Amino acid sequence: MAKVEIYTKFLCPYCTRAKALLKDKGVTAEEYDITMGGPKRTEMLERSGGRTTVPQIFIDGRHIGGSDDLAALDRAGGLDPLLAA
Repeated sequence: MAKVEIYTKFLCPYCTRAKALLKDKGVTAEEYDITMGGPKRTEMLERSGGRTTVPQIFIDGRHIGGSDDLAALDRAGGLDPLLAA
């Protein structure tokens, strides 16, 4: 199964929605809480091309985007093949 990473913040409804979708797919994502900033926030900004919103999701190092991007990828049938890789 693919390595999934997600940058989140405390009480973020979009983060909750993205994590629920991944859980429904049987995926346990590596979660990085950036609520208090720090080096993981800087890492997220670098990896995502400067995007400041959460969640930011990566599958096998590939930047997927946020919760809406993840849901759109799933609706288009592109998420399952990425997760199966």
